[in-house]
Amino acid sequence: MRFENTTIENVKSDLNVLDDVMKSHGLVREGQWDYERVTYDRKFEIKEGTYYLRIQGHIVEGDVGRHEAVIQLMTPLLGKHYYPHGVEYGEGEHFPKHLMTTCEKVLADLKKELEKFAY
Repeated sequence: MRFENTTIENVKSDLNVLDDVMKSHGLVREGQWDYERVTYDRKFEIKEGTYYLRIQGHIVEGDVGRHEAVIQLMTPLLGKHYYPHGVEYGEGEHFPKHLMTTCEKVLADLKKELEKFAY
């Protein structure tokens, strides 16, 4: 599921700032990057299953490997994990209301904090 109209997709920020701000909201990059893109995930383990809030970004300039890059964020996603197949983001998925509310709050708080550092 895509979280449309969050305007997070309009944010450009320094990679190091993103890493710190995302981590403070429970989103981690870990090894999920290459030389063109990054991915931040927050895992939710609730009674209905395991879900991931995912925010991806692509490099506008610089080098992720050297921790010197400007990242353009993309539309946030919410997906359900199915073992052993992976995460599904499709329209046919059911996402609990309480999870949606939590994710919307995380995204709003994240956007507000990132605006301080945006390019």
